[in-house]
Amino acid sequence: MILRPGDRAPDLTLPDHLGSDITLTEAAPRAARVLAFVPFAFSPICGDELAALNEWQERMRQGSHAVEVIVVSTDSKYTLAAWARNANIDITLASDFWPHGEAARAFGVFDENHGVAERGVFVISPAGTIVSGRQVARTETRDFSEDFAAALSSL
Repeated sequence: MILRPGDRAPDLTLPDHLGSDITLTEAAPRAARVLAFVPFAFSPICGDELAALNEWQERMRQGSHAVEVIVVSTDSKYTLAAWARNANIDITLASDFWPHGEAARAFGVFDENHGVAERGVFVISPAGTIVSGRQVARTETRDFSEDFAAALSSL
């Protein structure tokens, strides 16, 4: 079942595309997190969303807003590192590769039949609580404006 507003975000640690471990609930002081699950690195829709999230994060930084973006995929950290280089982005990519889909399962967005994360997006408050959470069809490109508005309102 997908996590809802008011739920505590799962306290999971995943490797990022640079080789460091990140804890999903450990945001920088006074920062909200936008956690976007994607099914496949290098796929057209995921690439479009990655570019959009990178743009949103840049806007937040220019406006001095404490919002961090993390994109989570069941791809390996090596695949995610190549994707980040190819896309020329400055966003954190987290690998949910092993145990396979653990984070996606914890957030309620793992597709057991295909072994990938669905397109879920969650805003986590600085206190570690889900502020908003939603899921769309794998074939649908998300508009993240509502998610970033929810992130800003949680600060």
